[in-house]
Amino acid sequence: MGSLKTLSGGLLLGLCLTLLGWGAEGQWDGHPKEISGSGPINLGQQQRGTWWPLMQTRENLTEVKSIKSMFQFRTFDPEGVVFYGDTREGEDWFVLILRNGLPEMQIGKADILVSVQGGPKLNDGKWHLVEISSQGDFVVLEVDGQKALVVGLKSKETMEVLTGQIRLALGGILVSVDKLFLPFQPEMDGCIQKGNWLNLSTPWETELIGEPWPCYQNIQPGSYFPGAGLAAFNTTDLPGHQTEEGGITIDIHGDSTKMEGTVLSLNTPGQELPTVTVKINNNPKKVILTILKSDAITEQSFSRLSLTLLKNQVNMDIDDTHLTFEIDSIPDFPRSWKEGMILAFGGLPGDGVSYSSIQYLKGCLEKIQVQGQDVDLDRALYKDLSVSSHSCPSEV
Repeated sequence: MGSLKTLSGGLLLGLCLTLLGWGAEGQWDGHPKEISGSGPINLGQQQRGTWWPLMQTRENLTEVKSIKSMFQFRTFDPEGVVFYGDTREGEDWFVLILRNGLPEMQIGKADILVSVQGGPKLNDGKWHLVEISSQGDFVVLEVDGQKALVVGLKSKETMEVLTGQIRLALGGILVSVDKLFLPFQPEMDGCIQKGNWLNLSTPWETELIGEPWPCYQNIQPGSYFPGAGLAAFNTTDLPGHQTEEGGITIDIHGDSTKMEGTVLSLNTPGQELPTVTVKINNNPKKVILTILKSDAITEQSFSRLSLTLLKNQVNMDIDDTHLTFEIDSIPDFPRSWKEGMILAFGGLPGDGVSYSSIQYLKGCLEKIQVQGQDVDLDRALYKDLSVSSHSCPSEV
């Protein structure tokens, strides 16, 4: 097709075309390995930081003959980066994200920034065919064969032949965060398959350590802990700062018969032992609530477990069973919560980032709530790379 132009059509054709690039504000560090761009690709396994792409590629613009990219996409995650592309080493760029489950496109060219959101919600756990194309001065996003977004962008800059390379990236961006029109949570727990990126055959590169994660045939909403790590929050970042009398309530939903290990732990700064832990052992079947050094054991499974933390008292509800524990030596939980404790899901936090692997949870927490509000593990103070925030493998 003739030479590409720096007009919006060139940027679109170049950048929005679709994804992956080279080093964000530089080049690769380390030794990348080649990976197929046709998938399946699990976007939830970034290992260099939240904004760094999972995989990327680059190609000379003279080799770009198509202005269309398409792929199948599946997620339960409401927010995160799907793909990115740029030309002129990031001077002109494009990114497709989800926000509140809706597709959003942000485009930057010279001093122009555009952000448009709309179309169908994509975080329903189903496979959707996504297509991005450049049509003159417009970028068009189609979902399942229907137009979802159309973005027009016209520059007053003098049209010139666009030379150099196009950079494409999945699961991250290659420009500084401060260039974005609107900030967003970058992590994306989702899968891509059957990708065709501008009809290019250029290999992609990744810095993944070990084998890529699979894209499971069936998934369900929830947070999946494979027995290798945890997610931890400072309680000052969680709900619960307005209530003293009613205490703090933590709800866990899931099938306890398919869990093993530490479900949650609550730690007070300066204390060697966790203040509260909940563990599940399925051989034999039991749920163990530990408050400091005192254990309370129940031999029943659950689909919902609720802890209510009061002053010198802990209530535990397992489905329809109610248990109350009063210990003078435990802290005033509402006050300690406001001052700052460490609430971990999936394990026992140690000193710094040292954690005991024998205590890690293996299983799916279908829903986590604090004070009735959903907890998003992507917003944790620390989350191990092995933990999937929004999806679990499912048998059905």
